[in-house]
Amino acid sequence: MTAIEQTYEKVDAYEPDRSLKGKVRRRLIRLQHRRPARVKLTRPMVSFSFDDAPATACEAGARVLESRGFRGTYYFAAGLTGRDGPMGRYATGEDAARLHAAGHEIGCHTFSHLDCGQATTQVALADVAQNTDALAAWGVGSAVSFAYPYGDVAAPAKTALAGRFKTLRALHHGLIANGADLNQAPAVGIEGEDGEATALHWLDKAHRRKAWLILYTHDVAEQPSAWGCTVQALERLVDGAVNAGFDVVTVAEGSRRIGL
Repeated sequence: MTAIEQTYEKVDAYEPDRSLKGKVRRRLIRLQHRRPARVKLTRPMVSFSFDDAPATACEAGARVLESRGFRGTYYFAAGLTGRDGPMGRYATGEDAARLHAAGHEIGCHTFSHLDCGQATTQVALADVAQNTDALAAWGVGSAVSFAYPYGDVAAPAKTALAGRFKTLRALHHGLIANGADLNQAPAVGIEGEDGEATALHWLDKAHRRKAWLILYTHDVAEQPSAWGCTVQALERLVDGAVNAGFDVVTVAEGSRRIGL
């Protein structure tokens, strides 16, 4: 166990700003400092990503993808590593190194899983820098994909972070097609009772438009948390995407294919 893992206590669930004011603010920010994507694909793409990197995602989730010859993207918040949380135990730096060696992508969250919609720009940037330093110390390469914890960001932080990563991913539903904002990219969650059905709905949309869909979940278990999915659901979604003619790619590879 590392010094970081010994320092922290159990992680409690956090509720981001769900007020009307918060919802309006998030919608307005999506109109600011945009970096429109230019997408022209001959086949649709899908990326399977795992936020916060619970241990089950790094084990069961990785097995689902690897057994089919694919790899995923894991957004690590290094300050959570080894701690217990509402999604179970979070993975460690050693897990990240193992995933990286197996060909998975290690993406970047904030170090402390900071809410970038509530923090000052200075604090948010410092937390991101601390996380990139931690990932580098793990030997997992330089992250090119970022995900905002809770999918939220304030306008000044969005502006400051723009250009530091190829994609900065949020949580609002949508496809990466022409005009999608790469500074606040859409994604669809495989979580909750309707998670699999929702993912299938968006896979169908991506297939029709030959677009890129980023799916995300958290833990992958027989009895997942409210933010995770079952192993069987993940298997069905991966197999369904392959059978429908999708290319299954990491977020970094998807970025490369659209010219980033």
